Amino acid sequence: MANQQNSWKHIKNKLHEVIFEADTLAGKLFDIALIIAILLSVGAVMLDSIKPINVQYGNLLHLAEWVFTILFTIEYGLRLLSVGHPMKYAKSFFGVIDLLAFLPTYLSVLIPGSQLFLVIRVLRVIRIFRVLKLLPYLIEAQLLMKALAASRRKITVFLFTVLLAVIIMGSFMYVIEGEENGFTSIPRSIYWSIVTLTTVGYGDLSPQTPLGQMLASVIMIFGYGLIAVPTGIVSVEIARKSFDKFTTQACPQCSAEDHDSDAKFCKFCGADLNNV
Repeated sequence: MANQQNSWKHIKNKLHEVIFEADTLAGKLFDIALIIAILLSVGAVMLDSIKPINVQYGNLLHLAEWVFTILFTIEYGLRLLSVGHPMKYAKSFFGVIDLLAFLPTYLSVLIPGSQLFLVIRVLRVIRIFRVLKLLPYLIEAQLLMKALAASRRKITVFLFTVLLAVIIMGSFMYVIEGEENGFTSIPRSIYWSIVTLTTVGYGDLSPQTPLGQMLASVIMIFGYGLIAVPTGIVSVEIARKSFDKFTTQACPQCSAEDHDSDAKFCKFCGADLNNV
């Protein structure tokens, strides 16, 4: 009995090393194979949306879809088997993305009927979530996500300030221009203010009076300066995070990554990173 437990533990640890770790040869080969499969599956979904290709190669693409679905289903099952807390991984961001990589294919079978064609098409589009499975392999993406998370409070304050600004400027424009010039309500004027402030400029609504044009000019200039603010906030956090040293080692219990290079225990669940 003890030998069986030790044997299963060894297999589980080996699976975890191959699937979650990127520092070993087996782990790198697994990641490369998975990336290729993800790109090919996403490419198949895109090609299937092109009508002439779908008419000529629809059956082949349908077969390829099921091959990739089965592969991703097996991979998802192995990931759950190799971690100490399967449900914790299943509820995580990447666990949900892994589930969305193959679940829509099965759902499209369980929801038959031509009247539900639109629903099935939506499920097919959801398969594009497979491309998000590439995120764990992009260190730069993880760095950007950390920087955005660290600057969320500053960005929230910034967005709240912008919201107040567009409300005030939109209200002024409503008073200045009035309904006769297309500014029929304060919400519509706020819409114009947002479009102008972000330098989008659809042109569907524009001020006609000199005072309104002067206010519009101020908003346009203000908008150019506004674009640089969130960029600067995130850039500072990226510079700070660049000095932090992290490893690709995944926790054998909760599968969390981004541990410090000298970490001995998981900072998320407290599990021993070395003694698995």
